[in-house]
Amino acid sequence: MRATRRAVMAGALATGLAGTAVAAEMPVVTAVAGAPTLRLGAFDLKAKGYVVEEFFLAGTAQSYKLAGEATIDGRWQALPDATSPYMTRIVVVRPAQSTRFNGTVAVEWLNVTGGLDAAPDWSYTHRELLRSGYAYVGVSAQRVGVEGGSRFGSGGALKSANPARYGKLSHPGDAFAFDIFTQAGRVVESGQVLGGLKHRAVLAMGESQSASYLTTYVNAVDPLVRLYDGFLIHSRSGSAAMLSPGSSVGGAPGGSRAPAGLRLRDDLRVPVLTLIAETDLMGSQGGGFLLARQPDTDRLRTWEMAGTAHVDNYALMVSAIDSGEAPMASLVAAWKPTTATILGKLVKPMNAAPQHHYVAMSALSHLNAWVRTGRAPPKAPRLEVVTPAGGGAPALVLDAEGNAKGGIRSPWVDVPTAKHSGLGNSGGPLGFLAGSTEVFDAATLQRLYPGGKPQYLRRFNAALARAMKAGFILPADQAGIRALADATYPEAPAAR
Repeated sequence: MRATRRAVMAGALATGLAGTAVAAEMPVVTAVAGAPTLRLGAFDLKAKGYVVEEFFLAGTAQSYKLAGEATIDGRWQALPDATSPYMTRIVVVRPAQSTRFNGTVAVEWLNVTGGLDAAPDWSYTHRELLRSGYAYVGVSAQRVGVEGGSRFGSGGALKSANPARYGKLSHPGDAFAFDIFTQAGRVVESGQVLGGLKHRAVLAMGESQSASYLTTYVNAVDPLVRLYDGFLIHSRSGSAAMLSPGSSVGGAPGGSRAPAGLRLRDDLRVPVLTLIAETDLMGSQGGGFLLARQPDTDRLRTWEMAGTAHVDNYALMVSAIDSGEAPMASLVAAWKPTTATILGKLVKPMNAAPQHHYVAMSALSHLNAWVRTGRAPPKAPRLEVVTPAGGGAPALVLDAEGNAKGGIRSPWVDVPTAKHSGLGNSGGPLGFLAGSTEVFDAATLQRLYPGGKPQYLRRFNAALARAMKAGFILPADQAGIRALADATYPEAPAAR
């Protein structure tokens, strides 16, 4: 099936993109010995039965330009533009034994918002990737991750972090990132970086800025290259990156930007699951995703998660130690709400609600099943939003305890011990993305759970069962979630 599709893809590139110098050529692939520069966690992946390898890709990439306007409906037509040589890298994390491989490769567009390559979707979903036998590939698709140039400094970019290893890499700019991501996917599909593993599906995923680029990729590039089998677009805003040189998410000085409220095209070729936190919905660069809401279709699902932030304790603290075997005491300490983060000193404790991580793993699992079997994910209710009658900004509708109504429900918002929000924080240039957690005082906990911890756990477990039945939390996570709830109940918080 995939060999047939490769032939179709090659024909499309040779004929549908007439005039381009890049046809269906494969980049030159070179294995690189030693450990790659990419944060994948503080635990031993070899002990988990996985191999980590790095490869350099060298070839000629093309940029694209739009034929016509960047319309809000996402039905964009891309045309070939310039070409440029490039050399970048990919990081492959794969099962060491073919019997462990589930047949699916998840390819992440690495995020460069912090001035270096980061793998937030690996962070949020690695537990599911590892236990279910996926292969994972991280792609250095954007210039900042390779060359530097971020407002946060260039010390973390590959060529600065390790010039001896990465000095010969060369990235011509983000206008070429779309084709670089295509060529990386083409290398994955060829099988030459998978150590002999035979794959059946290749998924694309990306979070935050990467999600904005993937939105544009789906709207403009995917109809031409027809490569990936499905897309997980995680935490996009209401806008997107543009195709033209010099553009960036939210626009660039002197450049153009995608319109606010940009939707995904209504003739999607393959399944797309969009995963949205409260922060994403209500506002970020380019406007909140609220402006871009659209109905689910036979190839689109949108999951909006109550009580979640764009970035949280799990992504920044817990993920690195969450091997599936970490001591509960270590996990509890990492989950503790804090204002001290790598984003800087926050005004409020960062969002410490666990559901974002668990729902993201379910999203990946459902997308894989959708692609592999045709079984669509469940539809999710949207977060409830109200616009003041006299005008003003839309706002989330909150329940009596201050948590959002609607959206994907979890025990942490239906049986709360804290107010979990994706909004209202600050501190440092990115503190607004961190949301907040405000743990209830003793009086509130006594009012909600007069029977104490046993009553809380009974209600929590019932809410967990509902979330699993709805399909938004995986049964494989049930035991761990119950243990975490038992260990994190605030036994004696200080009264306000």
